[in-house]
Amino acid sequence: MQISAEYDRSKNPLISTIILFVLALAQTLPALAAPIPGPPQVAARAYLLQDFNSGRLLAEKNTHERMEPASLTKLMTAYIVFTELETNSISLGDQVRVSEAAWRMGGSRMFIEVNKLVSVEDLLKGMIIQSGNDASVALAEHVAGSEDAFVSLMNSYAGKLGMTATHFVNSTGMPDPEHYTTVNDLAILTRALIKDFPQYYKWYSEREFTFNGIRQSNRNKLLWRDKSVDGVKTGHTKSAGFCLIASAQRDGMRLISIVLGAKSENARAQESQKLLNYGFRFFETRRLYGAGEALATARIWKGEVEQLPLGLTEELYVTVPRGQYDQLETRQNITALIMAPAERGHQYGALEVSLNGAEIALRPLVALRDVAEGSLWQRLSDEALLLFE
Repeated sequence: MQISAEYDRSKNPLISTIILFVLALAQTLPALAAPIPGPPQVAARAYLLQDFNSGRLLAEKNTHERMEPASLTKLMTAYIVFTELETNSISLGDQVRVSEAAWRMGGSRMFIEVNKLVSVEDLLKGMIIQSGNDASVALAEHVAGSEDAFVSLMNSYAGKLGMTATHFVNSTGMPDPEHYTTVNDLAILTRALIKDFPQYYKWYSEREFTFNGIRQSNRNKLLWRDKSVDGVKTGHTKSAGFCLIASAQRDGMRLISIVLGAKSENARAQESQKLLNYGFRFFETRRLYGAGEALATARIWKGEVEQLPLGLTEELYVTVPRGQYDQLETRQNITALIMAPAERGHQYGALEVSLNGAEIALRPLVALRDVAEGSLWQRLSDEALLLFE
């Protein structure tokens, strides 16, 4: 704020001094942050809006309630296939012979034919873009020999990822009382898929795929409506309603929205767009520190060296209301007395990030290198010095 005025200081020195004091004080005060409205009303049984990098939840409802995932199940099917590709257990060029079980699958299909050979790459595109149930079963059988065996892998991977409220009984999302998940678990899976497999995630942004002379469009309407949206997956059954996991990236900030149980195909797109627009409009995400970056140096006693660098094991991102980044405060709490030997990766403190007095991030500070015990002379010298600490 700038204030301009012409005033003869000689006429009233006291008033002039007061004016100068007020102007100086105004320059030192932080600008008032724009008010942040509450999240929008979303017409769905459950929903979530989350920043991809920081993990901060910006809006949520019924995120831990057991829900039917419908074809969102295929994200786990894809995650396992991607993992098999990364470990070279299978390849994109593998030719898969279509079983009768895969061919007979109802619901959404890519229209593969029994006993015909189809590549893993085409099956993945048919599952991701066309949501083909037949493609999902064919991939499951190729990876594990049978869909039942593949389901065991699905539940094992769910446990490894921390999806503690999820249980699968098929690779497609066909309704079953024992086939369930939560919005929170779906968010865990979505973040892992985008982070771990960026080279395959690109297929989720493709609008259409043609196989066997049949062209089908991606059911994610946001791919046409919002150029920042690049995925992820739709789902629908009569019991689950209309579901959509969407992800978009604007100016380096990626958000994930999950909407379960909307009333129509249009509604799931509209409600997802509403969440994404809210997040991008009123929040920003910043990278504070990198993994392995030395953030502090601690005194280490009786070691081969005297200084121990401390840092983070992973990049640290924070999501804050727009315009409040400059109000962030960080504090390092470091172990008071560190003795050698020190092991790389061992925690020796914590980094706390707060905004307006509220903690928004807490991360362990770990040793960035090993430090062995010092010589006998170094140990005795430090022992003597410690008497005066």
